[in-house]
Amino acid sequence: MKYPFEVPFTEVEAEIDLYISSVFSCLESEFLVMPKGEGFVDYPVFERGYEFLKRITNGFRKIDSRSITEAAFQNPMVIIVLRTMLGFTPPEWAYVTTQRTGVEVSQGFARTLDRNIRMSPMSALSDSRVTRERVGALVDAACQLLNMPVPEVGPDKIHRLDKADTSTGPSGIISLSNRGVPYAMLLYERFLGRPFAGHRDSVSELVGDSLESAIEEVLTKAGISYRKTKRAERIAGFDQTPDFIIPSEFNPQVVIEAKITEDDGTARDKVTRIQHLAEISKMKSTNGFPDFEVIACIGGRGFGVRREDMKKLLIATRGKVFTLKTLNNLVKFTSLHKFKTNE
Repeated sequence: MKYPFEVPFTEVEAEIDLYISSVFSCLESEFLVMPKGEGFVDYPVFERGYEFLKRITNGFRKIDSRSITEAAFQNPMVIIVLRTMLGFTPPEWAYVTTQRTGVEVSQGFARTLDRNIRMSPMSALSDSRVTRERVGALVDAACQLLNMPVPEVGPDKIHRLDKADTSTGPSGIISLSNRGVPYAMLLYERFLGRPFAGHRDSVSELVGDSLESAIEEVLTKAGISYRKTKRAERIAGFDQTPDFIIPSEFNPQVVIEAKITEDDGTARDKVTRIQHLAEISKMKSTNGFPDFEVIACIGGRGFGVRREDMKKLLIATRGKVFTLKTLNNLVKFTSLHKFKTNE
């Protein structure tokens, strides 16, 4: 089976369903493997924080804010473990803390605190008055919530703390942690989320970087001049900045969009983005300016769900759709070959 970039676009148009299937056949999903990225907390580090918290609370029998706050300044991972027991994001914890204690804890402070601990779990927290006050307030709010059973909220709602460990207050935590259930592992998986959803969200840009790095490698190997744009960067002539411009933004002749998604809804948004780039190129040509070729490099199972979306993508790029599997053909079958300086 040939790929759409290997044949004239008239042939792609004539047998569009065949070429949709050919692109689908080489799409690969990377959702089972993720980069760790900066700030990834390995289980042994998390478990040490858990065991420290368990020890200073006497097996969670005494969830006391003063002793836990002091423990947090000895082992900052206690903060991460405590947040995971609540099941809150850092901003949510900050909001609840401000409500319950009257101490103003900004969402930015909570995010920075959480990130700093994950980046360097063994580094001591700042001993400033402000940090001590806010960390103390965070711990105090957590202790209030963990020391009380979940309130009634009505049959059509569910409380965020109505979980196996926290629904009945300390007794549930004590029971779960002492029954031979690997409570630390349960918390660790909750910390990562869904599982790993929280972590996946934090490294989403790195997931996309793998495709962009592969494109850079192809362009560099061929000796092709290119401009790789930055996120949210503004480029004159583009109300929507592409990921790569060849040879430069001052003389755009080829643009490349690199997109990976595991979600079909997000894939539809990406297709619309690429369609818009094709419209910009067409508008330039209509107004007497040089147009540019639009190339799509895609990955992830999200692009392999809706055939209609792939049809739109093939039409917008005139068949120039590549995946990681076909990226070695990127230069040969596009206008990029005109800029090649290395054999």
